[in-house]
Amino acid sequence: MAGQRGFADQWVSPKLGRNASLERLSCEVKWYRFEKLLKSLRHDGPGRPPFEPLLMLKALLLQQVYALSDADLEEAINDRVSFRKFLGLSLEAPSPDHTTLCRFRNRLSDHGLSEKLFGEFELQLEKRGLILKRGTMIDASLVDSPYRPGSPGGERAPFDEDARPVARQGKPGGRYGYKVHIGVDHGSRLIRRLELTGANTNDTVPADELVCGDEQAVYADKAYAKRERSRSLRSRGIKPRIMHKTWGGGPPLTRWQQRHNKLIAPLRSPVEGVFATVKRWMGMAKVRYRGLTKNKSHWYLVALAYNMKRALKLA
Repeated sequence: MAGQRGFADQWVSPKLGRNASLERLSCEVKWYRFEKLLKSLRHDGPGRPPFEPLLMLKALLLQQVYALSDADLEEAINDRVSFRKFLGLSLEAPSPDHTTLCRFRNRLSDHGLSEKLFGEFELQLEKRGLILKRGTMIDASLVDSPYRPGSPGGERAPFDEDARPVARQGKPGGRYGYKVHIGVDHGSRLIRRLELTGANTNDTVPADELVCGDEQAVYADKAYAKRERSRSLRSRGIKPRIMHKTWGGGPPLTRWQQRHNKLIAPLRSPVEGVFATVKRWMGMAKVRYRGLTKNKSHWYLVALAYNMKRALKLA
């Protein structure tokens, strides 16, 4: 059973499998609050009881942090003592296989729980004072889908009906997949808002959903320049720190507007580092699943894992 030490554990040195980061996560995160949200996934019927939902959630978070596939995660749980300690599994206890992990992730998506879990941890971060609310940096990034229509052999391969093609401005070829939109807390670089759309969606369309409402300012590049947006932000007491652009062949930017853009550029640039971390180090250069619902649910898990990892550096 999870959380209980087995006979073999009594003969193993406590230093074996030590992982300072995972030990801090075990202590600093209020896991019981996630457990309340996962109650609907408990097994109350006949048959062999499955693994506890909280254990399965922790396993999926390990998967995001270490950029593992389902099969690699199964192998790592069986191989790494630090993973078993984090999950509360004794050395003798059985561990979930890759199909069990896949089914649990699908259940999270079906019940719409990933977003709620992400929101719960944001509340924990806020109570710890890690969310600064000095400003929100908003930006978007393309993420390819491996499920492209057609195939080199001429046969029709499975494709993602929710993914969309988009041309690359000034470059040959194009992209096919999704666009991830995020709102990041300025200063802490914690992700506070997330949206997933088709790749052909203009950056400015979901931008207002990325504004939290409690920040002092919103930082964004020229793609988000919109007079109505700036007026709306000012009416809510939020400073619109959005870079200026020329409007449809209108007059060029004034010297004041050019200076404004130069001042804003370095302030909004840290959001690019968040994308770099998630896409390069957490293996999210491509979506892993088919369909907007499953991929959006997965991205909330990725953002949750990123925030947990980032919080360790801030605390």
